[in-house]
Amino acid sequence: MLFIHSLIKKSMKKVTLMAIAILFSSITVFAAHSTNLVTDTTKTKTAKVIYTCTMHTDVVSYKPGKCPKTGCGMTLVKKSDLKKKPATMKM
Repeated sequence: MLFIHSLIKKSMKKVTLMAIAILFSSITVFAAHSTNLVTDTTKTKTAKVIYTCTMHTDVVSYKPGKCPKTGCGMTLVKKSDLKKKPATMKM
């Protein structure tokens, strides 16, 4: 009777160790696979805004400010704002 009990105990030990090994390997596989789903937000490119003078379209700047042409001093506007349809004035 003691011999049978010893065999059962050994086989249960093997089954338990096998289950633990399978569990850890499956966790490792799923953990490694799920990291590919995370997106890296630092790689996204942001569009540069270009500012220009409405009177002197040859003046281009990457930051807002005033037109550097002598005597102008107009505020630089975003280049995309120039493409918009101008508002009509009613008199």
